[in-house]
Amino acid sequence: MGASAHEDTARMAVLREQATMLTKDRAVCIQAVDYSETSQVVTLFARLSGKVRAIAKGSKRPKSPFDGPIEVLSFGDVVFSDSGKDRLATLTEFQQQPVRGELRRSLFALHSGLFAAELLNSLTDEYDPHLVLFDHFIRFLQDIEEGKVGGERRDILIRVILFQLVLLHEVGLRPIFNACANCKRPFGADWRESYFSASANGLICRDCEMSFPDKIRLSTKAVNCLTDVKRIANADDKTLDEIERVLMRHFTGILGHRPRMAEYIQEG
Repeated sequence: MGASAHEDTARMAVLREQATMLTKDRAVCIQAVDYSETSQVVTLFARLSGKVRAIAKGSKRPKSPFDGPIEVLSFGDVVFSDSGKDRLATLTEFQQQPVRGELRRSLFALHSGLFAAELLNSLTDEYDPHLVLFDHFIRFLQDIEEGKVGGERRDILIRVILFQLVLLHEVGLRPIFNACANCKRPFGADWRESYFSASANGLICRDCEMSFPDKIRLSTKAVNCLTDVKRIANADDKTLDEIERVLMRHFTGILGHRPRMAEYIQEG
């Protein structure tokens, strides 16, 4: 065998080794679907790896390496072999901490977690890590799970709104709220009317609103909260619902359809 043949063999061995390299990370499951009677295909949002789609072989068996079927919103250390963007990774370990606390006791809390997971799945790309977003998502789930928000719909909705704003900022899709998205006039006390338009990607002033048929009227309270997020924690219920309605319109415009979990969030 010539030198070039040896080099080719060595190169192939390296490629095979790289193809089966194991990756360790921390992740939360944001989607899980049945693949067969015993296996699942899961979508993980991992801290260092970003979104990863993987097959969890044998996860539905009574004795599996995953301590039973993998649940959406379960969180823990994972090990997976990366087969590249065009193929499913293979999940080999997941020390999952199951959903518990308020996420089990409160239907609105559970719906809020699932809604956040749906948006994450829809707006992030595979193997594109977002450390700030990951940490915020985990903190959001833990605050709800541990009852730090009191279990009240209002307190949970505040966390949901703040998470959505962080998500939009981190993926570069946050609307313009500090000025008219059309004419660029800064928002201020002289604005007599304010509108939001998904097609304009933000706030619209009275002079421009006629050009945007999809506009909705916004209260000054809602705009003030959207321009200064610190005010959201003290907003009244009506203003919170108004803000959520605006964000839902924006997500619908981005995705081309209403988020599946939207009805459970807006109805409470």
